[in-house]
Amino acid sequence: MSSSFQVFTEAGEIARKVRLGEWRAVDVVDESLRHIRAQNTQLNAFTQITEARARHEAEQIDRKIARGEDPGVLAGVPFAVKNLFDVEGEVTLAGSKINRQDDPASMDATLVQRMNSAGAVLLGALNMGEYAYDFTGENIHYGPSRNPHDGSRMTGGSSGGSGAAVAGGMVPIALGSDTNGSIRVPSSLCGIFGLKPTYGRLSRAGTFPFCPSLDHVGPMARSVTDLTRVYDVLQGYDHKDPASVQRDRELVSSGLDEGVAQLKIAIAGGYFRKQASTEAEQAIQKVADRLGVNEEVEIAGVAQARAAAYLITNAESSNLHLERLRRYAGDYDPDVRDRMLAGTLLPASWVIQAQRFRSYYRAELQKIFAKHDLLIAPATPMTAPQIGQRSMELDGETMLVRPHLGLYTQPFSFIGLPVVVVPVSTVGTMPIGVQIIAAPWQETKALRVARYLELSGFTSPLPQN
Repeated sequence: MSSSFQVFTEAGEIARKVRLGEWRAVDVVDESLRHIRAQNTQLNAFTQITEARARHEAEQIDRKIARGEDPGVLAGVPFAVKNLFDVEGEVTLAGSKINRQDDPASMDATLVQRMNSAGAVLLGALNMGEYAYDFTGENIHYGPSRNPHDGSRMTGGSSGGSGAAVAGGMVPIALGSDTNGSIRVPSSLCGIFGLKPTYGRLSRAGTFPFCPSLDHVGPMARSVTDLTRVYDVLQGYDHKDPASVQRDRELVSSGLDEGVAQLKIAIAGGYFRKQASTEAEQAIQKVADRLGVNEEVEIAGVAQARAAAYLITNAESSNLHLERLRRYAGDYDPDVRDRMLAGTLLPASWVIQAQRFRSYYRAELQKIFAKHDLLIAPATPMTAPQIGQRSMELDGETMLVRPHLGLYTQPFSFIGLPVVVVPVSTVGTMPIGVQIIAAPWQETKALRVARYLELSGFTSPLPQN
């Protein structure tokens, strides 16, 4: 293995070197596994390491190259998945104790299959908040994932292991899920890029559901080019996911460096200016200055949208878990269990009204996107709290950490909008993210702006262990 290989090497560079025969895929995998073993005791990102599978997949790639066959655009690139993705031969934990008794998955989730078909190598499954009902990255069964920038701090959740694994150099790419902010919160707190695509864009087939009408899946990466390269691979209609939409693939990689000067961008004001920490305000101002944005728009009904999202989340998740709650209530994280139990008591009229409001709110955003290409907003109200921290002070108000880290993410996933999180360096030592929000099916615009900001050089540096 060339001594120039480092665990923080971008996915695109790994694939290029492997395809050219300069690096062997098995050596990339071995070095990545070595780093995972060294770091996982501190970061607690992985719950399952699929070492034998990874070596077998890497050997297959090297054989293809030796035969002159195309190994795929992601040849030899290590990746890992949140442990709610099915991995053949492994139990799909979904962050729970209860699922341990389930049979191993009989086949991979659709997105795992697509990554493998492109030549990427699966290294394992990643820690997460129980049943994805979490914004902290803390798990009472498997322990908290730890932030690579400061091990005493949260990763954010529920894709906390995904955030830690990518930011900590264990893998350049991870797949996560996002219902109310579970890709975007850990991307913000861990200082990486994350994409929550339009609802229905990427297949959820073979993933353990949380709230089906809000669940999204997407990639997390250390660079925008890697994020888009993987996004291109993952796209495509899948009849196995009832929410999957049959659309032409939106290949982004080739046009990523197009200019952004023609895009009309505004700052999301009002609700998104309240309760923001100094770091969150600085991050938004830094992005706005770089983009030359000074217009601010206020979205009607944001607080109500967040409340409606909570109602729908509680109702759908509690219905999904009703039998488990009856049989295994004592095996849940008490915080998760109590919220799901509360969901079983919600009047149907409240949930119906929340869905009606969803239609109204979608129409309000459509009016804004008729005049603007993109909005920018904080991804989290603050940088990563301490592990175990229960409350935080925001704008003079004491708020609970666990529900309110998603203060700014829920209003956009509520209506399935695509969002890219860009990590920003501030005056503090910890990163924080900014959301780039687009109209439905306009991921390309948000990714182009993210790439422009990355090239501008003020995105958050990664901790080089």
